[in-house]
Amino acid sequence: MKTLKPYFLFILIIVADIIILLNNVKLGTLIFKSTYMNFSEMLGVIPPIFLLLGLFDVWVPRETIIRFMGEESGITGVLLSIFLGAAAAGPLYGAFPVAGIMIKKGARFSNILIFLGAWSTLKIPMFLFEISSLGVKFAVTRWLVDIIGVILMALVIDRLISGDEKLEIYRKHAEESICSTKR
Repeated sequence: MKTLKPYFLFILIIVADIIILLNNVKLGTLIFKSTYMNFSEMLGVIPPIFLLLGLFDVWVPRETIIRFMGEESGITGVLLSIFLGAAAAGPLYGAFPVAGIMIKKGARFSNILIFLGAWSTLKIPMFLFEISSLGVKFAVTRWLVDIIGVILMALVIDRLISGDEKLEIYRKHAEESICSTKR
């Protein structure tokens, strides 16, 4: 039973999908097609992300992350977090494993939040699309507002979360990393 616990939500959704399929074949079929397409998309995105994460984890020393994105990184850490988030490819769920590696490597909490915000709102390909579709003025205005918003939200959240809570986040992640390497 303990081995099924991590899959509880997934199993619950499949059971709900089957119940819907039995009650409404047309809707159930549509739901299963949608589930299949989403699952296929995830299988196309997640393996490359984890491959790159493994390389990042091995090739980039902890000291480098601490120097450029750690507690004393200042504006360099903020700018690097924005650049890494904006230049990244893939859906938002791909950002969280990257953030986990950043935690493991000692990045500043606010820089991790900035990275996540940049990944979700400041994608460079989206920016280029907006320039061509909506005009330079709109695209640049939205980008500047989002940069300011991402930084402000990260700083506010960083201040609202106590030092003990941040230490707990870093500690939990360190424990998970240790447990996964023991398997």
